[in-house]
Amino acid sequence: MDRLNDILTEVSGWLWGWPMIILLLGTHVYLTIILRFPQRKIFTAIRLSVRRDSDARGDVSQFGSLATALAATIGTGNIIGVATAIALGGPGAVLWCWLTGVFGISTKYAEGLLAIKYRVKTADGRMLGGPMYALERGLGWRWLAVLFALFTAVAAFGIGNTVQANAIATVAWETYAVPTWATGIVVSLLTAAVVLGGVRSIARVCSMLVPLMALCYVLGCIYILTVNAHYLWPALKLIVSAAFEPSAAGGGFVGASVMMAARYGIARGLFSNESGMGSAPIVAAAAQTRNPVRQALVSSSGTFWDTVVICALTGMVIVSSVIAYPDIDFDNGATLTKAAFSKIPLVGTPLLTFGLLTFAFSTILGWCYYGERAVEYLKGRQWVRAYRILYIIAIFIGSVMNLAVVWNLADCMNALMAIPNLISLLCLSGVLIHETRKYLWRHRLDAVDNSDSAA
Repeated sequence: MDRLNDILTEVSGWLWGWPMIILLLGTHVYLTIILRFPQRKIFTAIRLSVRRDSDARGDVSQFGSLATALAATIGTGNIIGVATAIALGGPGAVLWCWLTGVFGISTKYAEGLLAIKYRVKTADGRMLGGPMYALERGLGWRWLAVLFALFTAVAAFGIGNTVQANAIATVAWETYAVPTWATGIVVSLLTAAVVLGGVRSIARVCSMLVPLMALCYVLGCIYILTVNAHYLWPALKLIVSAAFEPSAAGGGFVGASVMMAARYGIARGLFSNESGMGSAPIVAAAAQTRNPVRQALVSSSGTFWDTVVICALTGMVIVSSVIAYPDIDFDNGATLTKAAFSKIPLVGTPLLTFGLLTFAFSTILGWCYYGERAVEYLKGRQWVRAYRILYIIAIFIGSVMNLAVVWNLADCMNALMAIPNLISLLCLSGVLIHETRKYLWRHRLDAVDNSDSAA
């Protein structure tokens, strides 16, 4: 396992070097500019996300689609992932993670738009879409679409499955002394009870679970930041300075290079909100929506909640806690979050436990759908049930795996998924501009799309 971990660490470091950082951030910024800053429409996006286009084509409501996407993205990346970025890249990684989210709103918008534009309707009336369909139908590059689908099917076992199962089992053992194998069995059975019902079952559970877990976590973080109020300004200054100054350190932290801060901040930012990875548009394609831009806006709100709000709160909680309590060991990302939250009486540890358990379980549900759709694209629907069984078995295996190996594998799969997806976004930027001009810039968000491409 040590040798495997060393190999994965080396591969992950190569994949997440400057070329990937430039490609990812460059795409975020490029799309932000050519689409005229869709971030400014974030409140419109939030309003649309709670409306129902019941007369439109699709399998689930726009909120159900968003909730499923948020379920898949709001996971351990928001808690342990942020802490890992801080441990490896210093406090400056928090700013890079946040900036990835802010600019990533444009990319998530673009992904959602293409998902609706190029989705297909199956013989039994289901809607299928995602980057693989945009690559094949929009660009004619089926070979690249196959690669993306293959990476997605494999990545689901990392980012969406074993990482989350490992986090749940670790928390259950450290907090309640529950054996990891027992936790693995329980989570596997709970997952099976939900995912065997298909996308409607997953969306229904996520629609109930996501708002509750996010609200409780946000309120808890606000309380902790209130307790740490004296250290908020020093924490904010340290985060900003450490993001751009290689020698910046203080408050118990050791300085890290700008490259390390950017690399881990951006990698964990992508792991958190998945903007540019191409996963969320897979479920966005199933949404009931009148036109591609409405769903694009709804999809973009997911990145706002996930990174701009939740990851930022987590980062501030951890950095301010380390400054307030210098005895916290910040070198280990896996324990940093627990140490930081445990310093807060009454709510700290219960909040972390609740957040990890619910976030991780919801991510398992959402990513099962992503993996299924990738397998259906590759081999047909008859292979979906076998994939579900393997996915459920992997939950148990992930509960007892080495966390370092799992995280490094997830990082590698994230990068491999992102590359073909980002290529499709850049090559189809003309389509993005055309559709945005047609509905958003001309204030026709309520118009119905009657084009054949959406049917």
